[in-house]
Amino acid sequence: MSCFDVFNGDADGICSLLQLRQVMPTEAQLVTGVKRDIALLDRVNAASGDQVTVLDISLDKNREPLKRLLAAGADVFYADHHYAGDIPTAANLNALINTAPEVCTSLLVNGYLKGERAEWAVVGCYGDNLDASAEKLAATLPAGANLTQWRELGVLINYNGYGADVADLHFTPEALFQRLLPHAHPDACLTDDPGLFETLQSAYGNDMALAASAPRLVENDVLAVIRLPDSPWARRVSGVYGNHLANEAPHRAHAVLTDISDGYLVSVRAPLNNRQGADEVCRQFETGGGRAAAAGINLLPLEEVDRLIDALTRQYA
Repeated sequence: MSCFDVFNGDADGICSLLQLRQVMPTEAQLVTGVKRDIALLDRVNAASGDQVTVLDISLDKNREPLKRLLAAGADVFYADHHYAGDIPTAANLNALINTAPEVCTSLLVNGYLKGERAEWAVVGCYGDNLDASAEKLAATLPAGANLTQWRELGVLINYNGYGADVADLHFTPEALFQRLLPHAHPDACLTDDPGLFETLQSAYGNDMALAASAPRLVENDVLAVIRLPDSPWARRVSGVYGNHLANEAPHRAHAVLTDISDGYLVSVRAPLNNRQGADEVCRQFETGGGRAAAAGINLLPLEEVDRLIDALTRQYA
């Protein structure tokens, strides 16, 4: 029997798998990539009796390879909070899907494991910019949780997942997961491996300082659209900078456009006061998808920028 762990390379995907593999250790082939690399099941060839765990990638974007794996007889556990569409019915599929805007995959796995690694679920929530959900879960834990540093750790793990390819990242998602895995508690990671935290913290600070001076294409009470250059630092902050802006102006929607070949990489954040509709807007474009509160477009042609701005303005006006 072969096992495959298929997971998003962001904080939510990594923290979801951390919880599972700390509680249920398994030798598995890791299948992951940068945050936007979500068509991951195409890479899995599993047969009858094999185990496939899928975390934090859209079922809708992986529907056909999922059907192939199910037809081959593989047992699939699928946990996710992105738009799924119709979920296949199969005896060998255990689907844990919840697209509510205050839910992330780390929370779903935390429920599945009955809170055995809830501290890492809190970190995953913070990384997914679900601060209220993180604090609600943290309130169930023993007093003394270092939430300020847990939040920063979640943001830094999430920051590491953004890029056009793994060459843009400071750590590959596989390497980062394996480095975090021995630490049953976030505080153990911060104490026993301070170099990891300090490396990401320094890089994040440098990249965010560059983003602060980026030009605004639109800035009003409804929407802000920021343009970043074609540079590794810009691709690394394309998502976390959107989260930062959303936290600063919770009444407003935000879109971060990063220059890439033939167009833009787009990160959209719904207003924190109205966490819905981001996925609906992005799915209007060929390479768009995501979830209600946060979504993106992998390649927005230059000539479609005005169409995106119009769609966002209509959604949130």
